[in-house]
Amino acid sequence: MEPHKTADAYRAARRAGDDATCQEILKEVTDRFNTRTTDGSEITALCRANRDTPLAKK
Repeated sequence: MEPHKTADAYRAARRAGDDATCQEILKEVTDRFNTRTTDGSEITALCRANRDTPLAKK
């Protein structure tokens, strides 16, 4: 998934209060980063999305 698409999906999950999906996306991106199948741009975009988008309460 493109970095901006991953971040968009993460933001949407946070806005929906879907912590399980947030954790799943975070794990997938972290796994790709740790195995060097992605550069740092995807995880950077995800960190910014986490910082800028509050987790909604269900």
